[in-house]
Amino acid sequence: MRYLINLKKRLPFLFFLLVYVVGCDVLQAQNFTSYPTGNPVDTVSNPQGGICMMGGAGEHDEAMRWFLRRANGGDVLVLRTSGSNGYNKYMYSQLGVKVNSVETIVCNSRDASNDNYIIQKINQAEAIWFAGGDQWDYVSYWRDTPVSRAINKALNNRNIVIGGTSAGMAILGGFYFSAKNGSVSSAEALSNPYRRSMTVDSSFFLDIPLLGNVITDTHYDDPDRKGRHAAFMSRIVQDYQRNPFGIACNAYVAVCVDTDGKAIVYGDYPKYQEFAYFISPDCSVVNNQPEVCETGKPLTWYQDGHALKVYKIAGTNNGLNTFDIKKWKGGAGGEWLDWSIENGTFKEQTGIEPICDPVSASHELADTKLLVYPNPVHDQLHIYHQNTWDEIRIFNSNGQLLLRDPSGNRQVEVMNLPIGLYWLHMISGNKSKIVKFIRM
Repeated sequence: MRYLINLKKRLPFLFFLLVYVVGCDVLQAQNFTSYPTGNPVDTVSNPQGGICMMGGAGEHDEAMRWFLRRANGGDVLVLRTSGSNGYNKYMYSQLGVKVNSVETIVCNSRDASNDNYIIQKINQAEAIWFAGGDQWDYVSYWRDTPVSRAINKALNNRNIVIGGTSAGMAILGGFYFSAKNGSVSSAEALSNPYRRSMTVDSSFFLDIPLLGNVITDTHYDDPDRKGRHAAFMSRIVQDYQRNPFGIACNAYVAVCVDTDGKAIVYGDYPKYQEFAYFISPDCSVVNNQPEVCETGKPLTWYQDGHALKVYKIAGTNNGLNTFDIKKWKGGAGGEWLDWSIENGTFKEQTGIEPICDPVSASHELADTKLLVYPNPVHDQLHIYHQNTWDEIRIFNSNGQLLLRDPSGNRQVEVMNLPIGLYWLHMISGNKSKIVKFIRM
């Protein structure tokens, strides 16, 4: 009798385990549905980090193999807000890369972000993939929740590899088009960069340092999104006084970035016209800002035809064409272009590699103040400035000194600070800069 009682208590777990192993794998909860495939027992590996971004029409097999290999035999988690388990078999058994498991979790609402099961799976994952869908669902469901905080801890503490396609790529940058009010075409964005649908956001979401000053875009060739991407960047310059970078993929193209900033471009060129684009404001132009970026007016960011420098790379199956996103130059296999916008009209011409430093120039607009990222911040504050500093100090809103770092680090742990408003002081000799930030 005692044996029967114990067996009865264990039946739910045994049934779930049996379902998981044989592949008829569905775990239904109130706010999410989970589809696990593979070994139900977590394994711990040493992931190699990196970022995989895909243009949205279909996964490139070689790029996905790159992504899976960097999980180093660990567990892969697919997060999405629609669809089902289409990735499971593809990732687990069709690409020839051994992983311990692939689990897809489909979130039905923001409430799912508080579920301990999802947080546990994020904590156990060596790779996280965001499927396509509606990026506003991703932002509104996961931003400033236990889900995004767990993902950021996994990125910063365990060096997981992360990636996504379409909407899943669109949310990876420090700046992102949230699509809160729907999509926007290039023609619409260029005719009025402040129209209601131009929701260019910088609220802290995913903390991927290599993409901290980047805004991405996808499906670049259908429809043509070069104009709207340039408009996104013009808004960042105008609103945030930051010179941003852009990364974009045609629909069937993938960009895979290792931890050293080397971006590999995958596609099926020359069979198809498949390209990736790496975009920055032309650092040779002094005070490179849009000439006209106002509500209700066509955008002009012309600068004599040299507003933006662009490296266009064909994606190949062997991934031989590359670009360095740490230096933002030093590409192989591509061509340089100059982009500009005049009175709402997008223009493109042949260009040359910049001889200046795009990375240093990306902060020159904001030289009158210190810039920190993310802000608001949860765990780690990243400091962006072209100068070096002798000391970092953090004060609360009452002027009390809470932290003093004489090492001049550019990353500061703030997770132990209470939620609230703070002042960051950067000191170098007799010079200092101050900026306020919010710990959330």
